[in-house]
Amino acid sequence: MSYPEPRYLGDGGEVSAVVRSADHAPELEFPAAGQSAHYLATGATTGGDFGLYRWNMGIDPSGASPHFHRTMSESFFVLDGTVRLYDGEGWRDGTPGDFLYVPPGGVHGFRNESGSPASMLILFTPGAPREQYFEGLAELARRERRMTAEEFRAFCLEHDNVYL
Repeated sequence: MSYPEPRYLGDGGEVSAVVRSADHAPELEFPAAGQSAHYLATGATTGGDFGLYRWNMGIDPSGASPHFHRTMSESFFVLDGTVRLYDGEGWRDGTPGDFLYVPPGGVHGFRNESGSPASMLILFTPGAPREQYFEGLAELARRERRMTAEEFRAFCLEHDNVYL
């Protein structure tokens, strides 16, 4: 394994870093109390390199059932609380500092069933437009009419989520 080809060819560097303060409000709030997403670095802001999100879960059970992605890897780093992580073989309790890497095609899921708030970082590579998927999920949660199974399947496939 070697370093990739240079992408910056200048001699002196440039001022291009982006700082985000810890008190920045989340970009997305879900109807469920305490559930939100911070768009720390989107695929659009990283030139498609990666997407990094802070996912906050409230006390109500929430999360994603086992699924996989065809186009991207996904990684989870537990920040606070207890997050149930599915690694394709079984569910494991993840606590602060625990990490799960899932390559493209790898079956995975996550849940907060602890009865206490939890949060984690989620990293997608390359940086797909996941905020469209997250915002779609929030909109679905607000709707009075639920999607049919076929409509939900189409929504998920549009966003590279293949649920098992």
